[in-house]
Amino acid sequence: MDARLQQYEDRMKKAIEFLEGDYNTIRAGRANPHVLDKIRVDYYGTPTPIQQVGNVTVPEPRIIQIAPWEKSMLKAVEKAIQTSDLGINPSNDGSIIRLVFPELTEERRKDLAKEVRKKAEEGKVAIRNIRRDGNDYLKKLGKTEVSEDEIKQMEEQLQKTTDKYVKEVEGLMEKKTKELMTV
Repeated sequence: MDARLQQYEDRMKKAIEFLEGDYNTIRAGRANPHVLDKIRVDYYGTPTPIQQVGNVTVPEPRIIQIAPWEKSMLKAVEKAIQTSDLGINPSNDGSIIRLVFPELTEERRKDLAKEVRKKAEEGKVAIRNIRRDGNDYLKKLGKTEVSEDEIKQMEEQLQKTTDKYVKEVEGLMEKKTKELMTV
């Protein structure tokens, strides 16, 4: 790949990484500690990820346990989970917090699959926007220092890269959808 186009491929890779991170936060019936990634706890006035205020474990397939390092943080962690969009009520026994994930209903699985498709579409749009930025850059380049043939070659390279990452997004979407629909 032309060095001038490398930045666009790097941005497409970042879009894929972002999508993977987003997919990790979608729960698929099993307890996955990544569902807590976006939840912040007020730790002495600073919004802090739950993983940094306590030990997060998965003792059973459908249970996440959070053991705060400081007992005083129990209420703050519990409140952060309740106010999040996780949709699970934490149970607090005085030293640890448990999150019990119910089995997903067929309807909930379908809703989550729709969400997965929506996020995939957003990922594809992001990748296409990066391609558009690259094409704009190539048009400016064509007016100054590079021949039309070179511009055509670079446009083709950029399109191939775009196709590769769009296909990767579709693969991630299919994998996550399959994971969601498996009972």
